[in-house]
Amino acid sequence: MSSPSPGDPLAIVLLSGGMDSCVTAALARRTCTLALLHVSYGQRTEERELHSFREIARHYGVERRLEARLDHLKVIGGSALTDASRDAVSARRPDSSIPDTYVPFRNTHLLAMAVSWAEVIGARSVYIGAVQEDSSGYPDCREEYYEAFNCLLRVGTRPETRIDVVTPLIHMSKEQIVREGLRLDAPLHLTWSCYTEQEIACGRCESCRLRLNGFRAARAADPIPYRAT
Repeated sequence: MSSPSPGDPLAIVLLSGGMDSCVTAALARRTCTLALLHVSYGQRTEERELHSFREIARHYGVERRLEARLDHLKVIGGSALTDASRDAVSARRPDSSIPDTYVPFRNTHLLAMAVSWAEVIGARSVYIGAVQEDSSGYPDCREEYYEAFNCLLRVGTRPETRIDVVTPLIHMSKEQIVREGLRLDAPLHLTWSCYTEQEIACGRCESCRLRLNGFRAARAADPIPYRAT
């Protein structure tokens, strides 16, 4: 496992505490010095995700961290991730192809915060573990979304600012992400992906199912506990 050198460029990694963001951090640290950003927004498992963030940051010895909140996303609502009265397991709306676990325009809020911090601390890139091909179909996980966001950065930041949003997992399947995490010796045992539970993962929500299918396809054991598989 390679470690960054003092001369490596500074990069911010949006680290939710989930498997995808953990593998993204493992990839970024090969060539960059890391700063880690975690955002809580009233999601059901925010305490567990924050715990995972802190443990992963400690594992990698990253001292430059920012823990922030976007509570207005919960107040705005519209998602089963922030509203416990909605179904986060089947999470299907009859009038939409997008699951009800989609938090409206969430990634734009997260990236805006990351870019603001990047301008202040001099980071050259923002890494996010977005996955297009093996995700839940969220519109803000598509490659064209990140291409458009990078265009926005060119006109919405200082002329001397040079920041790019980097999506190293965008075309990977969950199997490939698991294999990459294992290859990089990423601390997958510290991650949390479940939408609904904070002690033992439910094994039923789409995030759990995608993760479990990825480990099965990679012929590896998922190191976190599940209630049902």
